[in-house]
Order: sequence, then C-alpha cells, then structure tokens
Amino acid sequence: MTDDKPTRRELLRPLHLLGIAAAAGIFAAAVTLVTTGAFTSRVNLAIANGTYEGLSPVALGLVVGGGAFIVTLLGIAMLMLAVDPAQYKDEEIDRPVLYDDEPDAEDEAPGKA
Repeated sequence: MTDDKPTRRELLRPLHLLGIAAAAGIFAAAVTLVTTGAFTSRVNLAIANGTYEGLSPVALGLVVGGGAFIVTLLGIAMLMLAVDPAQYKDEEIDRPVLYDDEPDAEDEAPGKA
C-alpha cells in the first residue's frame, strides 16, 4: 500500500466547483430580481397589499438561482468526466487536453505531396 496523501489543492477541488456553481446561481438570482422589479416600490406595495398576482420576485429569484446552481454543477461534473486525470498525472499540460493531437511539422509542410 502506498502512503500517498492527497494535496491540499486536491482536497479543495470540490469546494472550487461548488463555488463556481454558487456564483452562477447567485448571478442568475440577482438578474432575476432586477428584471422582475423586486426593488421597486410599486411591486413591494402590491406584495404588501396582497394584490400582487403570481410568484413573488424573491421566490422566482430563488427558483431561478437554484436551477442555475444545479445546471452549472451538473455541467461541470460532466466535463470533468470527459478527462481521465491519471492519464495526465506526470505530464506538464500546456494545451487543452480534449483537443486532437497536433500533427507533425513535416506533415504540414507545403509543397509535399
């Protein structure tokens, strides 16, 4: 058995992914609140008087923000499944790993048939 302990960076990677998804959810909720007029006196008075019909802007913002959080988290998780990290463990990566392999320079030379 090996005693390879994961590094701090490897341990915190899930928190980074959750942070990215949370930022996307908060942004979506903020845009929803602004576009539905949640900060206007007309909407707030209608909600206070009970004459506002439909889902309140705050509830709608929470729904949209939660949906954006879940969709972003699932999208990032699916992208992570596309790459096997063990394949690139000892290599220094200087380009995206999902790109096709670069053709050799001699294959690209113009004038060769």
